[in-house]
Amino acid sequence: MKINVVGRRVEVTDDLKAWFEKKLAKFDKFFRDDAVASIKLRHERGKDILELTITSGGTIFRSEQEDSTFLNAFDRAMEAIERQIRKNKTRLEKRLREGAFVPDAATTVEPVEEEGEFKIRVKEFPIKQMSPEEAILQMNLLDHAFYLFINAETGEPNVVYKRKDNNYGLIVPSDKE
Repeated sequence: MKINVVGRRVEVTDDLKAWFEKKLAKFDKFFRDDAVASIKLRHERGKDILELTITSGGTIFRSEQEDSTFLNAFDRAMEAIERQIRKNKTRLEKRLREGAFVPDAATTVEPVEEEGEFKIRVKEFPIKQMSPEEAILQMNLLDHAFYLFINAETGEPNVVYKRKDNNYGLIVPSDKE
């Protein structure tokens, strides 16, 4: 697994990188060799915030944790991603490493209730051309967390959404994988 560590206004030491690499070796049983782990570190309001994103076979696993130390936050992020994997193991078996869920004698894993069938509610509505600013206004008027629209400048479908930091995000289509 390739590992990228980025610190935003935080110094990333070689010891910390080595510790992340050692801990992420636990996931080698799940992911193919082409997997990429991205770790972003930042310090906000007296807390250390760590974002762990693992991309493998076109599937993205992500966890963002905050704690008093990056090491604690990293442990919690690893647990969260492992829970996501185990919870969706039936759907993920084709995308992950062959034999990823075959138990070995050395490992004991607590049972996790697997995700059942997805219940999808279909909602149809007309999509209008507008600017991202108009879409944010419309989203706020509807009191939604996101809003799908056709970008008047590009003619492509986009999504605006409200971020945890009370700013806004814009999702645009990309042909990059």
